[in-house]
Formats: sequence, structure tokens, C-alpha cells
Amino acid sequence: MKKSRNKTSFVRFPVVSYSAEYLVMGHLMRRNILTYKAPPNNEGYDLICIHPDPRVVKPQVRVQVKSRLATDSDRGFPVKERTIEAFDFLVVVFLNVGYFFRRAGRIPAEEGRCAPEFFTLPAAFIREHHDASSTWEKVRTRGLNMEPYKNEVGFEQIARKLKIPYPSKVR
Repeated sequence: MKKSRNKTSFVRFPVVSYSAEYLVMGHLMRRNILTYKAPPNNEGYDLICIHPDPRVVKPQVRVQVKSRLATDSDRGFPVKERTIEAFDFLVVVFLNVGYFFRRAGRIPAEEGRCAPEFFTLPAAFIREHHDASSTWEKVRTRGLNMEPYKNEVGFEQIARKLKIPYPSKVR
């Protein structure tokens, strides 16, 4: 987001934003969770996860993916209250592409570049921390203990719900 003449304009990079869904798909499939992308503009969820064994009848898991581009973001993300019932988990991806806010202009954006972070949040967590007081309807995570939801530990929640054992060689 950059300011120009008292107006706030948003920086949009559609390719980078779409990368979050594909990054999440890759990590879930790496965990042996069969993952399909929902059609574009599907309301409420972006990914469908199922058990990889076609003989195992288990429930599906619907995943909403949200992303933040900036490394120096406020660690919040928008979620409309009406969509919370449409997903089982929301994965927020902090892409950490670079500095776009506080340090913008003083430090080159690419100096803030670092590895993306993934947080797999159950719908109950989203309901509990949802702030509908503004038109943005955000979930704010700054100050919360997010370690139980981070990266591989977070993806494991989906695997447990689908009862998918960790991939290992049977001896």
C-alpha cells in the first residue's frame, strides 16, 4: 500500500497472490494429503482435501487460503463473517516478499524478503478472533501464540482430521 496525495492506494500483484494457494497445495500434497483447487471465485473455500487412498471413505476438508504480501504487515487478514461456515480451516500465508509499509522508501523492499510462513487455523479460531467492527472484518493475529498452527504443525491438523498417517516406508 502506498500513499499519494492523502489517498491510500493498494499494491496488487495477482501472480504473487495466487502463489499462496499453490504453495499451500504443495505443502499439503507433500504430507500425502490429496488436494484439489476449487474453481476461481468459489465462495468460501479455495482447496478441497481428501484421503489419497480411494478405498478409504473419509470426509473432505475445505480450506480457505488468505495471503499477505508484505513482511512488515500487521499480521491481520480480512475474512467475511458469512464465509466462516464455508470452510473447515483457513491457511494464512505470510509471503514475506519484502518491506512495503513502515520501512518503505527508507529501505529497499527486497531487504525484507524471507521465507513464507503458513498458519493453519481452524474455523473455531477464526470465529473467536474475528473482528466485524469495521467494513474490513479482519482477524488480527499480532500478540497471539500462533506456534501451534505454524507450518508443518499446522498442516498436521488437516492430516489428523482426514486420518492420513505420516508417509513412511513400511518394513
